[in-house]
Amino acid sequence: MNTNTLIPRLAAFGAVILWGVSFVATKAVLQEASPVTIIFSRFTLGVITLIFILRIRGEPLLPPRDTWPALTFMGFVGIFVHQILQIHGLTLTTAIRTGWLIGLIPIWSALLSALVLTRGELSWSVLTLPTTRGDLLILASTVNWAVYTVLGHSTLKRLGSVRTTTAVMFLGWLMLLPLFVAGAGWRDYSALSGVGTGSILFLGVGCSGLGYLFWYTALERIEASKVAAFLYLEPFITFIAAVTLLHEPVIVTIILGGLLVLAGVFAVQHAPARESVQFNPAMQRTSEDLPENFFYE
Repeated sequence: MNTNTLIPRLAAFGAVILWGVSFVATKAVLQEASPVTIIFSRFTLGVITLIFILRIRGEPLLPPRDTWPALTFMGFVGIFVHQILQIHGLTLTTAIRTGWLIGLIPIWSALLSALVLTRGELSWSVLTLPTTRGDLLILASTVNWAVYTVLGHSTLKRLGSVRTTTAVMFLGWLMLLPLFVAGAGWRDYSALSGVGTGSILFLGVGCSGLGYLFWYTALERIEASKVAAFLYLEPFITFIAAVTLLHEPVIVTIILGGLLVLAGVFAVQHAPARESVQFNPAMQRTSEDLPENFFYE
């Protein structure tokens, strides 16, 4: 493995570690603050962190005007919708179950890559349906994240990881602002304990600031489906953190179900019969190949 692929792989791995623990941190602080307050505070810190990084690198803050529609759509899908689905799902299910369901993301990313990035055809997939409302919300967030990952690929290639991530997060933060104001979310701050404050700082600076930066850095250099494959590890990281820090019960049926989900993901991504499912860089669409309304139709 050469340096050109090692660095982005390490970046993807770092993002997955941060995000795996993020479910545990979110679950902990949900006992002290509302979902909207948590995600708004998280992305306030994330935006500040990324703007600081952008200034250090000497890159312009404002992206080209013709990228605004795509970036707005990415902010809506990847920040606003994804985070609302995920945090409300966490109020209704455990961090361990959330981690296993997140393992489905590589299926959606591989299939969407086949359609969008390689003009390929869909292959087969096996889905395990959840049994609770919380699981349904988490499952919906996995599909949403795959859309975000794949549709952001050409914009990322053009602007780079830091500029794209900063713009997307800022636009998503603006969409969350009315909800925060309407719910008077600032009132939750006085009730935060040291653990709650530390969790929000970890979510904002670590998971949103550095996590998104690491993820997009990887996407900028290697194929979307290969980056998504690192999410195989996220359920195991969440499992270890949830058992260790939250003392969530270890239920055999949940573990077996999670392993079946990951086995299905592995089978879909490594099915030999359909090469079109695998991402082919030579067939990748550039921004010039895509219709003008591709990102927001």
